[in-house]
This record gives sequence, C-alpha cells and structure tokens, in this order.
Amino acid sequence: MRAGLLALLSPLAAATPLDPAWLAQVERMAGEAARQAFGAGTPTRVEVSAGPLDARLRLAPCGRVEIYWPAGHRPWGRTRVGLRCAQGPVAWNVTAPLTVQVWAPALVTTQPLPTGALLEERHLRIGEADWAERDAPVMLSASALLGRALARPIAAGSAVRADDLKRRQWFAAGDVVRLQAIGPGFSVGGEGTAMTPGIEGQTVRVRTESGRVVSGTAVGDRLVELRL
Repeated sequence: MRAGLLALLSPLAAATPLDPAWLAQVERMAGEAARQAFGAGTPTRVEVSAGPLDARLRLAPCGRVEIYWPAGHRPWGRTRVGLRCAQGPVAWNVTAPLTVQVWAPALVTTQPLPTGALLEERHLRIGEADWAERDAPVMLSASALLGRALARPIAAGSAVRADDLKRRQWFAAGDVVRLQAIGPGFSVGGEGTAMTPGIEGQTVRVRTESGRVVSGTAVGDRLVELRL
C-alpha cells in the first residue's frame, strides 16, 4: 500500500497473527483444497500455520473480510493467503504468509539411508507424511520402490518421493526397442533401434525399421512412448 493510504488506516492489526475467525476460515478452505488435490491419499488431517501480517500495516475496521488464494499461490505447502475488505470505510487488500501441511498415509523410511542405498523391505514401513512439504509426489507402492537406488540421503521417518530415486536406464544405445505411439483413442506399436541411451523419463531418439528417426520417452524396459 502507498504511505498516504497507510496513514488513513486505524491500528487494528500490526505484526500479529491472523484474526482467529479469519484463520478458521482459512483452515476450512485449505482442508477442502487439500482433499481435492491429494484425494488419492485421503488426508488424515490438515494443519495450518499463519505468519504475522506486515508490521507496517494498520488495517481499518472491516465488516466483511473476503479470504482468497492469490494468483500463483497454491493452497498448500509454504504459500500466502489473501484478505480483502469487502465492506468497510477503506477497501484494503493484503496477503499473509501461510504454511499448510497435508498429512496422509505414506511409505516412510525405518532408518537414515545414504545416497546410493538400494531400497529393501526392511527400509520401509507404513507411516504418515506431509504430502505438501515438497512438490515431488509421494511414492505409495512398495513394489515400485524395492531395488531402487537413492539419489540423495533420506532421514528416518521420511516419505520416499519420486525425486529421491535415481533414474533407471531402461536400455542402451544400439538396443532394439519397442515403440508405442499413443494418440486420442488409438495406439500403434512398432520396433526400432535406440540411437541414445534410454534413461527413465528422458527423451530418446530411435531409428525405425523404415529408416525414419523419431523421438519419444523411455518409459520401461526397452519401451519408448511416442506422443502424437
């Protein structure tokens, strides 16, 4: 806000946590957003922690405050929440820092694990984790984790996420690979020779049986997916 506008505002809130009524509404909104976004995990609870408003603010009394998620800010993790006065002598609009934790079942580690460790059954147990702590998705299938190598160290009790795992090499340059072209309502298969190594999730070039060079994504053991 401009200094002139700040001078017009009476001291209602300065460097203090959100009003309890506002915070209760934020918690409801965050819970609804979390259940929609993380529905597969069925959040067991959503915890909201709000930081103080800007110490320079002096907000005028307001009969009705609207709470919203500012553009570019998600309603979970470390984010911001918007508050605007919709009924009062001064139409103010501010944001406050917010941390939204989304707790849900997850596979967590039983002990600290170093970079390069190969995941075994004894390393994993069912626990609870904050799904919103990081952008990378939480891994829920033990079969998809066993035998995988870690790309970074993990503390005990931490959820294993997709970016914690080293990418697998599905095939080498020169290997014969299967091609699967997928489009709206159809899929077409074929074979070709890999011109580059097939690293999980990365683009690979393949020479088809007709001599044409195509690009796709390495998605499995000697399998390349082409999106049309």
